[in-house]
Amino acid sequence: MTAAGPWPRCSFVADAAHDPREGTAPPADRWFLVEHGGPWGRVPLSQSGIHPAAVAAISAWVATEAGRLVLVRRPGRAPGPTEDVVHGDTPGRPRRWFRVDSRPGHESIRTGTFVDEAELVEAVHAPGVPYVGPLHLVCTHGRHDTCCAVRGRPLAAALAAADPAPVWECSHIGGCRFAPALVLLPHGYVLGGLTAQDAPAVVRDYADGRLDPVWMRGRSSLPPAVQAAQHHARMATGATGVDALRPIDVVAEQQADGSPGWRVELADPACSVRLHERRVETGRPLTCAATVPGWMRVFELVEVRPTTTDHGALRDMDT
Repeated sequence: MTAAGPWPRCSFVADAAHDPREGTAPPADRWFLVEHGGPWGRVPLSQSGIHPAAVAAISAWVATEAGRLVLVRRPGRAPGPTEDVVHGDTPGRPRRWFRVDSRPGHESIRTGTFVDEAELVEAVHAPGVPYVGPLHLVCTHGRHDTCCAVRGRPLAAALAAADPAPVWECSHIGGCRFAPALVLLPHGYVLGGLTAQDAPAVVRDYADGRLDPVWMRGRSSLPPAVQAAQHHARMATGATGVDALRPIDVVAEQQADGSPGWRVELADPACSVRLHERRVETGRPLTCAATVPGWMRVFELVEVRPTTTDHGALRDMDT
């Protein structure tokens, strides 16, 4: 069975292979969300019929701000597995934009509305108004990867049934083999493989300031090695707070065999995590659209140990 066939799909194979999720959150210090009913092109910003001036302005913002653009829409009907929902943006209807800062210590959401997509040229820098409460994004981008649609839509529907206000379907996040992907904003935590049955409790915990590391891929504003270190530290210490295990310092360490390694110093609770980074050839395509075998970066845990380091004397990554 090949990746081009109907089954097995990439996320089901990754589940069976127990591909490690930690350290796989896509990089983004900030997020810009644009309400767009669809259809979404495979490359959402440039292939979804968005006004060219808005595409240019958002692209420049993404490059300058280490940001990420996602198109969003409210959960809707379920078409075929490779189609996108077409809600039909009614002409003249105000739509929403959100600009999110996910950097540790700077978490915030600003929002506004637009009617003409050309208004988005100003929106990327507009003050907007504060948005109170979280946003829950579920990737359902079927034109990018079938697994995102097949597994994402039931998750989005389950979350919307429990509390529709913060829930949006969104375009491609990355790491399709970990579908469904759930992004918790403003912190930028990315989860993978979450079931529709477990999801409502997970987002309630997030609203209460807690995280379950079982589903965690990482925080988008942190480097992959730090994402992985936080995961292993959460598993070892039992820390669940959204602001727990604050990264203080990251040191590259070469392993005895010449391969890369990392020592990550964390605070609250204070601990030191050592990781061995490996490139693993999987022998299989890693997405439903891929046609050749891929490889993945894996962070193997060497040790987690408590520390009494004066973290104030170390470089603070939050500044």
